[in-house]
Amino acid sequence: MELSLHRLRMLRELHRRGTVTAAAASLHYTASAVSQQLAQLERDVGAKLFERLGRRVQLTELGMLLTEHAEEILGAVERATTSLEEAQDAVSARLTAGVWASVASGLLPSALTALAAEHPGIQVRSKELAPEDTAGAVRDGTLDFSFVIDYSDYPMPWDPSLVRVVIAVERLHAAVPMGVVPTGTVPLTELAEHPWILAGPRSHFGRAVRIACQRNGFEPKISHEVGEQATALAMVGAGLGVTLVSDLGLSLLPPGVDIVALTEPVMRTVSIAHRATATRRPSLQFVIDAVRDAAADKGLGASSPIP
Repeated sequence: MELSLHRLRMLRELHRRGTVTAAAASLHYTASAVSQQLAQLERDVGAKLFERLGRRVQLTELGMLLTEHAEEILGAVERATTSLEEAQDAVSARLTAGVWASVASGLLPSALTALAAEHPGIQVRSKELAPEDTAGAVRDGTLDFSFVIDYSDYPMPWDPSLVRVVIAVERLHAAVPMGVVPTGTVPLTELAEHPWILAGPRSHFGRAVRIACQRNGFEPKISHEVGEQATALAMVGAGLGVTLVSDLGLSLLPPGVDIVALTEPVMRTVSIAHRATATRRPSLQFVIDAVRDAAADKGLGASSPIP
């Protein structure tokens, strides 16, 4: 019997999520792809591992037994990877990172350039995801680490199996059409009557900004609901409304936009999240150090670990 680590990860996620659709979403595959791989796993084992109960899938006794071993096997693989890295004089590793636009444009280029100069054997691949999805992809093994956000008004729920290391602290600023708001500073309440361009309430950013506005006594009048910060800023530049933008997001700034500081700024922390079992992995620590240095060079440095 030859067991695929890839299929064991799918089995583990199916056990956690309860449905093939939910497992596929968390692993960023189609439901049909996960179903095919799980069916192949049954053929590999030569025994029935699943039973369908309506829309849910229940593991058989053998399925539960294999899931328990899958946790041990996948953990052992990660520990072996760490030990091999620690035993090498020059670390060689391939890591996959979860990113979003402002991190990918504002931090990653300088961090990876410095990393390549110091540790050429470490390769980092990036995958752009919504910020609210990256932590789950780290937990299930799809990513080695990811960037995650916590807003001062809206901290992100946390999984105790993951570790966060804060690498940057940012302010949110008002992004307004040129000449519409006096430069300098502005209270958030002065933006209450302007049309807003904002991500949907299910996104972490969209929810955090709505909460900040509500705490200042108003509900933002959303004229344009868009998910991408670059798109929102382009619409601001066209005079269609106002939005908020972080320090890292300023790298996406188009013409026609004024950036105005908020009198009582909304803050957010950018952290790197990784599995607790990977804490000793040298390649991961080298990446964290490089990203911290890149953030510090931009005046956004922070070094506080969050358990």
